[in-house]
Amino acid sequence: MLEVEILTDEGHGTSLSVASPAVIGRGDVCEIRLRHWRVARRHARLDERIEGVFVEDLGSLGGTLVNGRRILQYGPLLPEDEIVVGAVMLRVRSMGASGKDVSREGGPPAPVSAGMPAPPAARSAAVHSHEAAMVEWRRRLHARLLEALDLRRRDVSAMSDAALRQEADRLLEALVQDADAEIPAGLDRGTLRRQVVDEAVGLGPLESLLADPDISEIMVNRHDELYVERGGVLRRHPAVFSSDQSVLGVIERIVSPLGRRIDESSPMVDARLRDGSRVNAIIAPLALKGPALTIRKFPSRRLRMTDMVEGGSLDAHMAGFLRLCVERRKNVIVSGGTGSGKTTLLNILSNFIPPAERVITIEDAAELRLAHEHLVALEARPANLEGRGAVSIRDLVRNALRMRPDRIVVGECRGAEALDMLQAMNTGHEGSLTTLHANTPRDAMSRLETLVLMAGMDLPLAAIREQIASAVDIVVQQGRSAAGQRRVTAIVEVSGIESGRIQLQELFRFERPDAGASDGAGYFQGCELMPSFLDEWRAGGVAISPQWFCERTPAPDGPRSLA
Repeated sequence: MLEVEILTDEGHGTSLSVASPAVIGRGDVCEIRLRHWRVARRHARLDERIEGVFVEDLGSLGGTLVNGRRILQYGPLLPEDEIVVGAVMLRVRSMGASGKDVSREGGPPAPVSAGMPAPPAARSAAVHSHEAAMVEWRRRLHARLLEALDLRRRDVSAMSDAALRQEADRLLEALVQDADAEIPAGLDRGTLRRQVVDEAVGLGPLESLLADPDISEIMVNRHDELYVERGGVLRRHPAVFSSDQSVLGVIERIVSPLGRRIDESSPMVDARLRDGSRVNAIIAPLALKGPALTIRKFPSRRLRMTDMVEGGSLDAHMAGFLRLCVERRKNVIVSGGTGSGKTTLLNILSNFIPPAERVITIEDAAELRLAHEHLVALEARPANLEGRGAVSIRDLVRNALRMRPDRIVVGECRGAEALDMLQAMNTGHEGSLTTLHANTPRDAMSRLETLVLMAGMDLPLAAIREQIASAVDIVVQQGRSAAGQRRVTAIVEVSGIESGRIQLQELFRFERPDAGASDGAGYFQGCELMPSFLDEWRAGGVAISPQWFCERTPAPDGPRSLA
């Protein structure tokens, strides 16, 4: 139950008790009816969750304000928080199932009888009450810590992370001691301090998740809804942020050192962490549920091709063939869907480039890690506050051609830079590598055609196809099963063009034995066709057995960690 105190601009006040969830509006079906022309029929909603009471605007024209700021969603609410709807101010308290005010309580309820365990419902209520108290005290101590740090007067940017964390922990220790009598006895002070410091000067609940080597991806849908990918499978994680403002603070700490920004005028950003993990963030007004954050972690160690073979991503024959393709300067495109492992494979293939060659990598947000001596890494730059200064991937590809590269590695082709990449492959930069979003090798060819057309060049389709057929040698198709297993599902040679259509020749593929097989069971199969350049390799002294393209290798029947 919720107790709602309602105050109008005339100074009149009233209180009522309503069940959660409760809709605020002037419609007859609303649990909290406010008769005012500035109040929508369904204006906002109060919802009691594990963490506390939350208020959510339902798309009203006038908006919903909490403590003077317009919100889309806010919580958990404190008893002193002021909600303004139209010309009416509300204060909300949670009364619990028994009608007792639990807004400021945090300790778990006592057992039903001494020596006897509490029933499941009581245990669940105790856990929920404890978690809500932890979130509320994290909010309170976080606000007090920021006030104590006096960020407006101190040059925090000049302090190292270690020094800032040390000072924050010292101040917080004193704050916890001062509030010890108020903090519920059931809350662990050490855990509370660590979580508040992480949220104030670190990455909050993400700190422990980033340190977990088994987690490959972290997704924050909103401040109280967090998912992780472990072993290729998505699961909800119990960790939460204390508020939307905490998520925004973490996003700022990630993007600011990179010279990037995120605000209402630029509500999307791609960035990276210090270890190279890829970050995408999006905030209101585009993210309706609150700031959203997606982090794709780098493995704890640099992967090798042997790890891919042992992990069941491909077999030894496919691995050996791909290595020769890179060493013998074949242009390779790694194609696949989101999260299929394209960048991981591109990283591994790039490390087969001979050390004497000059390599230039070009990315939107740098995440490639090449163990190469002669390497120049370039990263695109977004526009500044005035909308100027943007440097696109296409600009970097053009500039790279003037830097005397032997190989060009583009993290991902997704725009007009595809034309410049193809021209580079055709003009003395053989052995270049890139990735592309596509479901099949045939789709990859079609997508390349589309991307080239995006360059604005008035080229006939036949000329574009000729360019693609002469530039691209190999397409490696990546796939991800429902069980989370990432595999090379096909290796295809682009063998030329015939009757205006690009010809593809499948060299290797992954296949399942029958429709009733388990999701992971199957085979890596040579397609009994050899590449057209095999004689060229043999003339160059490369030893390669025709058996590579004929044998069948069983694949493991489940995802294996490559971390």
